[in-house]
Amino acid sequence: MMAMSPAFAHESVELSAVEVRARAENLEGIAASGSEGVVSSQRLAAVPILRPGEALEMVPGLIVTQHAGDGKANQYFLRGFNLDHGTDFATYVGGVPVNMPTHAHGQGYTDLNFLIPELVERISFRKGPYFAEEGDFSSAGAAHIDYVRKIDGTLGQVTLGQNGYARSLLAGSPEVAGGHLLYGLELFHNDGPWQVEEHYRKINGVLRYSQGMPNDGFSLTGMAYRGRWTSTDQIAQRAIFSGAVDRFGSLDPTTGGETHRYSLSGEWAKRWEKAQSKANVWWLQSGLDLWSNFQYCLNAGCPPGDQFKQAERRQAGGFAVSHAMFDRWGGFEVENSIGLQGRIDDLNPVGLYTTSARQTLSTVREDKVTQRSLGLWAQNEMHWTEWFRSVQGLRADTYDFTVNSNLAANSGKASDQMVTPKLSLIFGPWHRTELYLNYGHGFHSNDARGTTIRVDPADGVTPVQAVKPLVRTKGYELGLRSEIVPGWQSTVALWQLDSASELLFVGDAGTTEASRPSRRYGVEWTNLYVLSDWLALDADLAWSHARFRDHDPVAGDFIPGAVATTANIGLTLDHLGPWFGAVRLRYFGPRPLIEDNSVRSGASALTNLRLGYKFSRRTQLALDIYNLFDRKVNDIEYWYDSQLVSEGAAVDDRHVHPTEPRSLRLSFSHRF
Repeated sequence: MMAMSPAFAHESVELSAVEVRARAENLEGIAASGSEGVVSSQRLAAVPILRPGEALEMVPGLIVTQHAGDGKANQYFLRGFNLDHGTDFATYVGGVPVNMPTHAHGQGYTDLNFLIPELVERISFRKGPYFAEEGDFSSAGAAHIDYVRKIDGTLGQVTLGQNGYARSLLAGSPEVAGGHLLYGLELFHNDGPWQVEEHYRKINGVLRYSQGMPNDGFSLTGMAYRGRWTSTDQIAQRAIFSGAVDRFGSLDPTTGGETHRYSLSGEWAKRWEKAQSKANVWWLQSGLDLWSNFQYCLNAGCPPGDQFKQAERRQAGGFAVSHAMFDRWGGFEVENSIGLQGRIDDLNPVGLYTTSARQTLSTVREDKVTQRSLGLWAQNEMHWTEWFRSVQGLRADTYDFTVNSNLAANSGKASDQMVTPKLSLIFGPWHRTELYLNYGHGFHSNDARGTTIRVDPADGVTPVQAVKPLVRTKGYELGLRSEIVPGWQSTVALWQLDSASELLFVGDAGTTEASRPSRRYGVEWTNLYVLSDWLALDADLAWSHARFRDHDPVAGDFIPGAVATTANIGLTLDHLGPWFGAVRLRYFGPRPLIEDNSVRSGASALTNLRLGYKFSRRTQLALDIYNLFDRKVNDIEYWYDSQLVSEGAAVDDRHVHPTEPRSLRLSFSHRF
């Protein structure tokens, strides 16, 4: 997506390429687990990114794909989870949550198309349910993305590429009334390689006024994003093999979507002599109209076909306050923290409709939903010796839901509460090496509509079992962080995560499914090796094992979509005269597509390349080449039944969305 490699979050006015010596932060003595870390602006700027959401691929082990139009939220994979569009991975931008509960398309829907990667200062990530501050959707992990408070000068950037790709960015941060007024405006268009042009266009902006620093100051931030696109969804593989449609073709040229997101937020922090206080408050208004057609003619015949629309209009608001106190108990250093978080979402309406060529034919279900949550957490960190500290925490959450449905039987109220303990033991450092032992409980909320449902909305008669609002998870981890060799930072984490039930609201059908209890375990190995001031190598390798815990010899115990192996390997070069560059390889391993493992997806290995030239301290040109070797692989694969126009019955088949072919983008950047 971007071709800009300088770290212009920092003080130098030079449009330098990646400063490899500043690409990692030393978390020795700070981190509470081996799987948490920080992605700096320099490291993010070094990576050629096809889509904004792929910024999260800098989180070790996380894979970001797309199964439909680029205006839709990405699909995420981490630690043996097919996270769909965000369930079990919590994401925040500027203190505002991105995950959407009770979303029209999927629980925890995480649309990052409003992200401007060039303005990101850092991505702080954590994995596992071991942190008292993290609540809903964070069992697999969480990422906190923050924008810079100031940049030097005014940045102008223009990117042009194949298939109608055009992007422009204007950003600056002039001094105003003792602070800085950061602004960024992005204009974007892309048709993609699809036979039915995507015609994705968006306008996106951010405006932030700030004074002071993140731990002692304040900021006020407004963000606005609007996008529209035509979507080429996944296609039945038999249609491609028969020649009925091209690999980049479409079986319904009218699918696509329109979306918007507007938010306002304020953050305040005060550093006292022996305390740290923080607070933030936020509000957002968002909407989505999404037209999809995954089964073509199976349910309604053709015409009119099986196209459906998922739509919602949402207003949400929330807050978070925390206070940390630094003291000594006897001869021990201690930090005690307490925090309160709240959120309310009002959806009016959220609905599912049958459509044809984007024209509504009937309403499957339509609801007005109000969802409230409140979380209280407390944490104690004790430094028992120079080589041993502990972090113990407790979190309590309460949720309530009110659903007013077009079917009276599915209206109602529900509530749930959950207490989740956390514990981390940290040993070291010895020879710049730390050992971590982690244990914790977590949870994710279920779709509010699933907590009050009584009958299938498709016919209004068939009984449906309601589900619990909150689903408990439990995790363990053994981690090691070391820099024994100067310049080589390495972490290893062995982990396990149990889920009581993988509860899921099926937005395509308007019903709920309570799937079986599961267990996942695995290992992650993350490395960054700065060999010199002009060369750095990073490698993230992950393996996981995912199974349902209640053995079923008939159905099978494999979890569909659970990826076992991933890798992300990069080489970054700088200070080679005016030249700089980077190359990255991403491996996305095979996955079972059904429970008995009789059908599996293929694997993919994609390589992206960046070559850049600095004309001066302020001006540079960069060429990004995506899918360098033009691999004909798939972004995503599913196995389910569908019916083509030429068929008289349903057929079980693989449905695929292809990876984009090799493409080039050229970016010109200048700082005024």
